[in-house]
Amino acid sequence: MVDVWWGLVESKGSKQYDWSAYKSLFQLVQQCGLKLQVVMSFHQCDPDIFYTNRAGNRNTEYLTLGVDNLPLFEGRTAVEVNIEVGLGPAGELRYPSYPENQGWVFPGIGEFQCYDKYLKADFKEAAIKEGHPEWELPDNAGDYNDKPGSTEFFGSAEYLTAKGKFFLTWYSNNLLKHGDQILDEANKAFLGCSVKLAAKVSGIHWWYKDDSHAAELTAGFYNLNDRDGYRPIARMLSRHYSVLNFTCLEMRNSEQPENAKSGPQELVQQVLSGGWTENIEVAGENALPRYDRSAYNQILLNCRPNGVSRDFPPKLRLTALTYLRLSDQLLQRKNFKLFKTFVKKLHADQVFNL
Repeated sequence: MVDVWWGLVESKGSKQYDWSAYKSLFQLVQQCGLKLQVVMSFHQCDPDIFYTNRAGNRNTEYLTLGVDNLPLFEGRTAVEVNIEVGLGPAGELRYPSYPENQGWVFPGIGEFQCYDKYLKADFKEAAIKEGHPEWELPDNAGDYNDKPGSTEFFGSAEYLTAKGKFFLTWYSNNLLKHGDQILDEANKAFLGCSVKLAAKVSGIHWWYKDDSHAAELTAGFYNLNDRDGYRPIARMLSRHYSVLNFTCLEMRNSEQPENAKSGPQELVQQVLSGGWTENIEVAGENALPRYDRSAYNQILLNCRPNGVSRDFPPKLRLTALTYLRLSDQLLQRKNFKLFKTFVKKLHADQVFNL
């Protein structure tokens, strides 16, 4: 896997592309007979083009989806600029709700990222159409490192009121529309090419076992105990024949601190099941570098939840796994021996060709 940084490719000026460095790398990969997974990475002018939290702090990692259709970039819209890039921060389809460079620490609930002037105007217009011009964006959802119970929006269940539901629907739908538009343009760009598009969805596992699912909500996943926030994403991806790529496959509930109310195992199950139900290919990766047997076994369980058969391929299985990561630690004799066993198990101990 390699990041293609747009700042390097388009460093000489707008619409002036230099792919030479990456072409050299790709040729080396090809000569080695390896496959390549490319992550298109685009980032940083007008401060309002970036996601903004309630306090006015801007996150410059990714453009706010509020400018998707505004020609602010030398005649191009953000969707046109981002044709081949990831769908959000770190390449993931989500809002940048938990930025460590702004002080967020696990397991903080994060903050809603919709306070730039473009998204403010969009919400106001939507509220007026709904017949509630008095509705404003929430100002009581806490700060990055709050717990759900310490905020009025989550702790007092304002998220369950008509106003709260309207806001969360608007917030999550905008994220869905953003992903839909980006993938639509990407499909046009790759028309006629034998390329499979994939969308990475972030594994927000902390506060999953809290009724509010606060950390998921601030990231744009409208997921509650009685509402599936990931199935609509899978449905959107199915329209583009895209792969759903999910993370934290290696995590177990028992490894998480109790005060975070984490549920990575249930979360992974929910997301993968949603993808399979929508008949799309599902892929995954581990969130943190792991070189131990417990992590490998958990990944194997998620790769084939119904096990394997000698007679036919498993009905439910991941189409691909991205392993994090190749490092000196992995290449230590003991670790690499265990890793080779893990790879064989991925192929159900059958002979395989790289």
